[in-house]
Amino acid sequence: MFTKIELKKGVNLYIRPTEQFKTISMSFRWTAKLSAKQAASRTVLSNVLQDSNEDYPKQSDLRKALDELYGSVFYMDSGKRGNSHIVSLNMECVNDEYLQTSGVFDEVLNMVSTVIFRPNLKDGKFDETIVNREKRSVMERIRSVYDDKGRYAQKRMLELMRPDHPASISSNGTEEDVQNITADSLVETYEKMLTEDAIDIYIVGDIKQDTIVEKIRTMFDFKEREISYERYENAPIEMKETRQVFEKQDMKQGKLQVGYNTPITFFHKDFPKMQVMNGILGGFAHSKLFMNVREKESMAYTINSVYSANYGILYVLAGIDAQLEEKAVTMIQEQLDAIKTGEVTDLEVDQTVALLANSIRSAFDSARGQIELFDQYKQLDENFNADKLIAEWHEVSLDDIKRMASTIQMELIYLLSGREA
Repeated sequence: MFTKIELKKGVNLYIRPTEQFKTISMSFRWTAKLSAKQAASRTVLSNVLQDSNEDYPKQSDLRKALDELYGSVFYMDSGKRGNSHIVSLNMECVNDEYLQTSGVFDEVLNMVSTVIFRPNLKDGKFDETIVNREKRSVMERIRSVYDDKGRYAQKRMLELMRPDHPASISSNGTEEDVQNITADSLVETYEKMLTEDAIDIYIVGDIKQDTIVEKIRTMFDFKEREISYERYENAPIEMKETRQVFEKQDMKQGKLQVGYNTPITFFHKDFPKMQVMNGILGGFAHSKLFMNVREKESMAYTINSVYSANYGILYVLAGIDAQLEEKAVTMIQEQLDAIKTGEVTDLEVDQTVALLANSIRSAFDSARGQIELFDQYKQLDENFNADKLIAEWHEVSLDDIKRMASTIQMELIYLLSGREA
């Protein structure tokens, strides 16, 4: 799918020449060990770097330059995966082959180089006005979780299941960590990111590989670096008795979260089988949870299950009347028990595999989707391609599905409800 070129130790370039798009898409990704403090600082940093730089000291200057480059798209983002925090710089521009003029791609590369190597510094530190503004922006993002009761309930569930663990650490950090960031400390974060992070560079488009490799080597001369931490959490979780936690806020609809533990994680050989099992349980509109708990019994306004393979967690999310919590949990468990005993039709399996395959194929409709997909699955296989994974889904048997369901153990029942409930 992508060709890998090691530019330096710890710095890799992934190229996918294709005539599928009339644009060239790039993504530079810096990956470091996840912690709440570093997540806060790196998220604010990505906002600050996106705002302006030495060549374009105002955000309006940068946006105008992008418009003049035939509407090139540029943005930065941050997120987490496993034990890692990832800062990404993304750029998309029209391919020179489809323009009467040339040099757009080179100008875009120059702009990316400026963003990375020549940020908007004053007296060796970031502009405090910009830093404070972006700190407020990130804190508002963190606070927004409390206004979305579904997201808040999921956050609380993960905190209760995995306290002080990558699964429950926000990719934005905490408000306190954001508040403690200074213009000086942000420079330290920037320098550490450039010199110590694992760097993956992705380029997709109708391009000549040798030419691109030479341009990237010349313009982005990162230093080699040692990558010494584990990107994924592999330690088994010691199971205890199922806990029940009820919390109340001013709200109408109850938010039920049922958390399960499973030893089948992203790197486990049975990972594709668990994906199919989860699809049958609650991953799609034909799933047992949706058809039985929501449609047949009308016990939930919304319901679905999520398989968080990076952390060995599967959880069910449901919007319910709080008084129905006990019945809802019983029905949810009944759907899982039905799968354990093999009460799964060929149609359910076929629909699940078809929808899984469709979701992965649809990612190929965009260069961004191709980059995201490969960036995730290359950890399993540097030669990853969608057909190989789809073939594995097709090979999943009913016995496999029963066995996957049997590995799941209920760990937490969490209900967020209104004060009158």
